[in-house]
Amino acid sequence: MQIVIIGSGNVAYHMAKAFAQNNIPLAQIFGRNETELQKISEELNIPYSTKTLVDSDLYIICVSDNSVEEVSKLIQKKDALVVHTSGSLPKETLKGEYRKASFYPLQTFSKSKELDYSKIPFFIETENEEDKKTLFELASKISKNVMESTHEKRKYIHLTAVFACNFVNHLFSRAKEISDSQEIPFDYFLPLIDETVQKIYKIEPKAAQTGPAVRNDKRILELHEQLLQDESLEIYKTMNHSIQKMYEL
Repeated sequence: MQIVIIGSGNVAYHMAKAFAQNNIPLAQIFGRNETELQKISEELNIPYSTKTLVDSDLYIICVSDNSVEEVSKLIQKKDALVVHTSGSLPKETLKGEYRKASFYPLQTFSKSKELDYSKIPFFIETENEEDKKTLFELASKISKNVMESTHEKRKYIHLTAVFACNFVNHLFSRAKEISDSQEIPFDYFLPLIDETVQKIYKIEPKAAQTGPAVRNDKRILELHEQLLQDESLEIYKTMNHSIQKMYEL
C-alpha cells in the first residue's frame, strides 16, 4: 500500500517517525514548509515534495484543524482513502470524492521529545468495514491501543485531552512564572509533578486531591490570593472554587 503523509509539523513528524520505526514504508511526505520537510526527509529517509503530490492509496493529513479542508482539496484520486488526524473534526471535513476517515492519535506531540509510539491510543472512524480493517491493521503495527470511535465520542475524547493535557501544561507555565519571580528553580517542583501524575495510576484523581481548597483552609487560601494578581489570581480563585464545589465544601 502506497502511503503519503501531508504536513511538516509536530504530528506529521511523529507519524512519519512512528511509521519508520515500525517498518511501514512511506512513498512521500508532502507540505509547504520545505525546510522542515527536508529535515524530516533526511532524518527518516523519506522522499518529500512541496509541489507534486504522488499517486497513493492512503493519504494521512497531519495539519492544523483550520487547514484540513483546504489541504484535502489537493487530493484528486477518487479511489484513495484519505484520513485526517484531528481530534475534533468530522471526517466529512475532507472535501473530495475519495473515501474518508479519521485516524486520531491521542497524544501531545513536540518534535524535540521522544515518544513510545506503542503506548499512543489511536481512534478510528471510517465509512465502511474494509477501510476500518485497513486502518486497524495499520495502527496496530504502531500501537497496542486501537479503538473505533464515532465523531461524537471523539469530540469528548479531545475535550478530555484538553483538560488533562493543555490546561495542566498551562498551569505548569503559570507555576513557573511564580517560581521564576522568586528565583526558585522550577526543577525543584518536578518531583512533586511526577508524584502527582504517578498517583493517578493507582488512585482515582478525585480521591488523590490534596491542598488547601479540599481542606477548606480559608486562611491559606486568603494568604495565597494576597500574593497573586491579574490572570493568575483569577485562575487560583476559579480552580479553588471548582475543587470546593466538587467536594461540596
